[in-house]
This record gives sequence, C-alpha cells and structure tokens, in this order.
Amino acid sequence: MKSTINTIAIGVACMSVGAIVTAVAMTRAATAQTASDHTVTQAQFDRWKTELSNAGRWGQEDEMGTANLITRAKRKQAASLVKDGVAVSLARDGEFGHEMVSGPWGNRPMASADRIAVAFHGYEYTHLDGLGHHFLNGRMYNDKPALESVTKDGVQKSAITVLKDGIFTRGILMDIPRLKGVDWLEPGTPIYAEDLEAWEKRSGVKVSSGDIVFIRTGRWDRVAKVGNWNAGQQAAGLDASVLPWLKQRDVAMLGSESALSVVPIPASSPLTNPDDYLPVHNFVLVAFGMNLFDNCDLGPVAEAAAARKRWEFLVTAAPLRIVKGTGSPINPIALF
Repeated sequence: MKSTINTIAIGVACMSVGAIVTAVAMTRAATAQTASDHTVTQAQFDRWKTELSNAGRWGQEDEMGTANLITRAKRKQAASLVKDGVAVSLARDGEFGHEMVSGPWGNRPMASADRIAVAFHGYEYTHLDGLGHHFLNGRMYNDKPALESVTKDGVQKSAITVLKDGIFTRGILMDIPRLKGVDWLEPGTPIYAEDLEAWEKRSGVKVSSGDIVFIRTGRWDRVAKVGNWNAGQQAAGLDASVLPWLKQRDVAMLGSESALSVVPIPASSPLTNPDDYLPVHNFVLVAFGMNLFDNCDLGPVAEAAAARKRWEFLVTAAPLRIVKGTGSPINPIALF
C-alpha cells in the first residue's frame, strides 16, 4: 500500500462505489479472521455471503462469474508461459464397467460399445462444476432464485455451456505436501491462507487476477499406498477462513484432488447450516460464481513442475457442450 495521503486519495477517487464497498468488506473480513485465528462462526460465514459476493459485479444477467477475469490480456500472458511444449494431464483415468454400480467414491459409469453413461459429480471422476451445481439459502450465482434457475429440464442460468469456448489461462500449482515436507496431507488436514502465502514465497509465484489455482493434497498418492477411504467424510482441503484471501486475489477458478474443502469441518469453524457442508466449495460456486475442477490428479504435474522448478503454466480445458448441464467430465491440460 502506498504511504502518502495524496496517493491514497487519488486511488480512492478512481475507485467505483462498489469497489470501495467490496474493498472495505474484504479488509474487515481479513481483520476479523486474523483476530479469531481461523475461527469462522456461522454468523460470520453468512455475512461473507453478502460482503464477498460477486452478485451484480458483471451485470445482473451475467452467467460467467469469475470466468470473466480470464481476459484477452490474461490469455496472452498465459500463452507466453509455454517454453518447452511439454503437456501434462491433470485428470484421472475413468474406470468403466458394464453396468451402473456404486464405486468407492460414487457411481461407476456404464460403458457398452459406443455408449457411455456417467454420474460425474462425486469424489471419483475429474469434472468441472457449473455454477448451477449448488445453491445457498435458495439462491444461486448472481442472486438468481434456485427454483427458477434449475428445473427438472436442467440449468436455465449459468449452465456449463457458458464455457463452450474453452478455458485458457495461467495455472498455478500449490503443492502443499511439498511445502510441509510430506508425501501427502492426512485426511482432515486444513489448509490456511498462511499456507498459501508460504507456498507463494517458496515457489516465487504470486497468485493474481484471472489465475486458476490447483491445490495439491497428495490424495491419490495416499490411495496408492494406503488404500481407499471415504473422501466425502475425510479429506484435506481449504479451510473456510481462506475465503477473503481468495476474493482479494481475484482467483478465476480453483482445482483440487477432492471437493476443495477440508472435511470434516474443523471445530474452529462451527458451521451448522446444511447448505455449508462443503464450506469453501459451495461458497465459491454461489457467492463468487467460480467454476471448480474436482478430483484432479495433481501428482504428475507436481513432478513436471518440480523438475523445472516452475510452478506456473498455461492451463487449457474445454467442457462438453451439455445443454442445461450442471457440469462436465473434464481433462485439464498443463503446458510448460
């Protein structure tokens, strides 16, 4: 922050009223968070749903949310990151059976000749969440009523097809097990804003507007060594206290190896609203309007990044054009 009164006055004069209100809200949220040492009460969390919301930021009829932050200039910056042309998938292999059955983390798809059927939401398959995937207090992104926005015929607002032209921006890997000096984070381990900032310092890469941030926890490395467990009940992930940090950095999208949130919810965040069972995951979808890459496998990209000592890359992805869909299976690609 600039130290002179004149610079501050000029900066404030150039800000819109909405930007000032948002900045004040984020400052208050961050201050309160520091004072409470990660504690997020239900009352505070509910206030954030308004104070940190992007509703109306890009217009009352916007359906893109934080994908708007991926500008032409951001795409050009991301393209310049491709140095040696190496591509790495961030997705897991899909395992298909001959009938739809319950797998260890969700429904296993059915495959027969040229036909497949898949229930891609859940904890097994790499997929991209659309903004109609979740609601808070009966509302979805941009304060649209859930009952009007999602019907038996599908998503009427912010369906996955709004991203039909694809995603092309800077990706940043935050390898938290590497930061902690472990092979993986144990299920239930929370990740705080200070962990994200410690990784920024170590990697030399600072998160900025329009980035997609991928949070590695080492989930699939642990599965390979220890075996399966119910990731819907126990998973390492982001603590609710990181929400003001994410808003302040203007992250475009997030990716993780589970459903982003730490579960179970730590005792320091006593959230009781049933809508908040995955606090960060559900909050960013609705309040921020942020698409999420769930169940990525970030082990291979972590190896590629470590070999180059470079934790930023071009990331590309294109969801299936599923009309009125809540999301899509996805295969994001990192290019170094």
